[in-house]
Amino acid sequence: MTKYESSVKKIYTPVGNVYAKLSDLTNLRVIQERLADPSFEQLVRQQAGDKLNDDQLRQLRDVVAKMQFDQDSVTAEAGPMGTVSLRIIEREEPKLVKFQTENSPVQANLWIQLLPASDVQCAMKVTLGADLNFFLKQMLKGKLQDGVERLADMLAMLPY
Repeated sequence: MTKYESSVKKIYTPVGNVYAKLSDLTNLRVIQERLADPSFEQLVRQQAGDKLNDDQLRQLRDVVAKMQFDQDSVTAEAGPMGTVSLRIIEREEPKLVKFQTENSPVQANLWIQLLPASDVQCAMKVTLGADLNFFLKQMLKGKLQDGVERLADMLAMLPY
């Protein structure tokens, strides 16, 4: 299994609040609402710099608008692959939420690790572990690393 790790992100919220939000995926519906807000779109553009063009942002907005959330999973349309889900398989309050893919051609796990930095701040790191053959690993490694980093950035920007 190949691992891709984000840099450590600071979140200016107590670790318990962040864990409560991320361990119940219905709380992530706010992403759908925020992507419809033009001021948030501008923030996303600033964070992404030249890595996100208008077409990519439109595609992101379309994918996120169609996502379905319940307490333990998030499901999205993945083009020719069909519907792919991430399901929570482990919770360790207040420091870990672990996910596993379902209906995906690639077996993968995603960990969100949280550590308290103070009473009002915590640190977060996102790790993706994917079972990739040699060719996929070479083809996707930069994109997966960038995707993990962007996911961590997005999670760090959520209102907690």
